Amino acid sequence: MEKDKQIRIFDKQAAQYDKRREDPLQRKWREKLISTAEGKVLEVAVGAGANFPYYPASVSVTATDFSEAMLTKARRAASAYRSDVSFICSDTEELAFEAHSFDTVISTLSMCSYPNPIKVLHNMRRWCKPGGRLLLMEHGISSKQAVSVIQKTLNPLLYRYTGCHHTRDVMGMMHEAGITIEREERYWLGMVHLIWARP
Repeated sequence: MEKDKQIRIFDKQAAQYDKRREDPLQRKWREKLISTAEGKVLEVAVGAGANFPYYPASVSVTATDFSEAMLTKARRAASAYRSDVSFICSDTEELAFEAHSFDTVISTLSMCSYPNPIKVLHNMRRWCKPGGRLLLMEHGISSKQAVSVIQKTLNPLLYRYTGCHHTRDVMGMMHEAGITIEREERYWLGMVHLIWARP
């Protein structure tokens, strides 16, 4: 899919993402993960800012997204929950931060959308300080065979309309990128992964 088309798809979904911030399951997962962030934080593909309520007060956040419509929603969320957030409108694959710039690097539900997620994970490792932490909440292929068959069948259609792949091997990508997993939790038929990791 061409990048401009994908951006337009996410622009159209911004209002839906904003409403999903109230989803009770996602709120529980996000709070568990995001509350462990420390120091100078980079959040890639911030979407509508669903993580902002759960950041510790002590952190400063740099939030990026390639969708201006998403960033508009995220700025509103930041004004309600956070005071120390800076925003960058950019494709994650084109970001150019110095190595070891952040104490914590965060991605929630974004690995499904990248043409080259391994490149993004390598960059996240590089941007994170050696003693820092990577925090991810990602969805992918189910560990239940019957569910995974349905996902594989529907994936081409879902990708065309949502800009999101539903069949990615989340933990396989982590290992391929050389990320050190400290803790992992799986939910919702093994499709959702909470990951605490080191670069």
